[in-house]
Amino acid sequence: MSYKGIEIAASVMCMDWLCIGEQLSTLKQLKIDYLHFDIMDGVFVPTLSIGPLVVNQIRENTTILCDYHIMVEEPRRIFEQYTAEEGSYFSIHYEACRNLHRDLVMLRKLNFRPGLVLNPATTLENIEYVIEEVDKITIMMVNPGYVGQKLVPQTLDKVRKLREWRDRVKYQLKIAVDGNVSFDNIPKMIAAGADTLVVGTSGLFIKGYSLKESYQQLQAAIDEGLTMKENCAN
Repeated sequence: MSYKGIEIAASVMCMDWLCIGEQLSTLKQLKIDYLHFDIMDGVFVPTLSIGPLVVNQIRENTTILCDYHIMVEEPRRIFEQYTAEEGSYFSIHYEACRNLHRDLVMLRKLNFRPGLVLNPATTLENIEYVIEEVDKITIMMVNPGYVGQKLVPQTLDKVRKLREWRDRVKYQLKIAVDGNVSFDNIPKMIAAGADTLVVGTSGLFIKGYSLKESYQQLQAAIDEGLTMKENCAN
């Protein structure tokens, strides 16, 4: 259930793995929309992360929908290692695919909701020919692969341009932001046009705060962003 129309995807990579069962239960109570799984191959990005065995074990212990972010060279190689469930997203990088259109069509056939992720340096013009094949576009606000990076300021303009493009052509797609989605940055991201937030160490899993305390601050940041967006529209 989204909060005032803003969907929230909690980054599994940023959870406390010694308390993951407890945190999954709390996220369910908070009505978080998605569990965000960062799948990294050590090639497309320098870091390695979890694979399907760990993902499936987590999925068996929660009913929260999955939001897969695939940071893998030629991601089509691993599509069938993951099981689609109704409403789950499977997002691949523009920069990682030799045949992007083919891969997005394949994801739809596998019953995933196809998503597309753009690195900070990738322009929107590069994806015009596949825009009708996706249900969500994720704008990376930092270069992928590491937590704790500073926001690349120009990415806010990209979110704004994508929102204007979507509104103009009337495509039904979500606009997500990923990377340094913090309490300070969330209002600006929402005002620019984001309607899905991937939250991690700066927006939900914050040292010294319970998940419920962090979620209250997250809601306040969303409220501020929606007010800013409304004011910009008037």
